[in-house]
Amino acid sequence: MARERSRYGLFAAALGAALLAVSVFLPWYGVSLTAQGVSLAQSVSNQIAEQFGNATLRADLIPFHASLGALVGQQVGTVSAHQAFKYMSIVLIVLAALALLDSLSALARASALDDGAGASLVLLGAIASLCVLYHIVYPPSSFGGVVSLSLRAGAWLSLLGALLILGGGLWGRVRAAMPAPESRVEDALAGLSGWTPQN
Repeated sequence: MARERSRYGLFAAALGAALLAVSVFLPWYGVSLTAQGVSLAQSVSNQIAEQFGNATLRADLIPFHASLGALVGQQVGTVSAHQAFKYMSIVLIVLAALALLDSLSALARASALDDGAGASLVLLGAIASLCVLYHIVYPPSSFGGVVSLSLRAGAWLSLLGALLILGGGLWGRVRAAMPAPESRVEDALAGLSGWTPQN
């Protein structure tokens, strides 16, 4: 059973590594215009029209400003982790690649499964989970209040992938450390009566 449990954990870790690598390129944040951002855009367009335009251009700006006002709070785009983070996306991809290689190489070596294979998966999964959690709790700056950012599916899928790596690394190791049910019963009886069953 220890062999099967370890194999299942390694499969889960490999799946999590693939999910983490793919989710770096999925939308992590939705970008929405704030009232301050719309006001700034209207002010800049007015200044440009006054400096370089004529009365006709200024009149054409009225419906444009109205359409800008309707965009307040509406999502106008998305940003992936690859676009938002210059270095962190590379770190996540490297962690995912190492976890995938570790889990697949352990699966290829059947003898390693009895020894709680994939010990480094715990470390890789923990680092990846902390990195993703940090950027979920502390998203990038919203550019002086011009736009607001909201979490999208890519961030949650990255967290799920990182946790699968961590859980896959722990799976066989935690189960292997637990005593068998028979030994727990014997230990309990010995503690109560001082009697140890004889084989």
